[in-house]
Amino acid sequence: MQDRGLVDHCLELLAPLGRTRAGRMFSGYGLYVDDLCIALVLRDTLYLKVDDAHRAAFEAAGSRPFTYEDKQGGTHVISYYAAPGEAMESPAEMRPWARRALEAAVAARAKAPARRKQATPAGKASAAGKKAAAKTKAPAAATTMTVPAKSTRGEAAAKPGAAKKSAPAVTPKRAADAPAKQPAPAAKKPAAGPAAKSAPRRATAPAKKAAAKSRAVRA
Repeated sequence: MQDRGLVDHCLELLAPLGRTRAGRMFSGYGLYVDDLCIALVLRDTLYLKVDDAHRAAFEAAGSRPFTYEDKQGGTHVISYYAAPGEAMESPAEMRPWARRALEAAVAARAKAPARRKQATPAGKASAAGKKAAAKTKAPAAATTMTVPAKSTRGEAAAKPGAAKKSAPAVTPKRAADAPAKQPAPAAKKPAAGPAAKSAPRRATAPAKKAAAKSRAVRA
């Protein structure tokens, strides 16, 4: 029996459970009932989905899980067990085993949303944290534009030596280095006018006359 023929036969066996379809998966097919994957067709064998609740029943019927080897040579076991031989005979024989596989698929789907819900708050928290970090970064960038001017004044006030370093020091000139003051020019004596020069002459003329008179008397 070819792969596609086996697939069609398996879909007929599962049809009583609901709407069935097949899709390519790995090197075989995945079989779906109402969009739940409950079986695989691999290596010309039908494997039904199994969980811990029904694993013992499949093992008691002689079923074995599907295994495969990876490129490194390791062996992996998945939760799909081969359908018992009698279950392949008719839909009635397949029904109890197919129901177990459907229950395992429903349980697996119920666990998946719980994992998403647990991961969602963490995702929201991380998104909120990123937004908060972005908000805090924006004000910090704005403050860095004004902080240097304030900090410079604060440092100059706290450390007087810093102000001296920033501005060239001006040392006062000593008295010896200062240019000597020129002495004020002496006040000029007023030039003697003609009157001043003639005054002595006028004073001597009467004296000469007096001397002449005294001489005349004596004579």
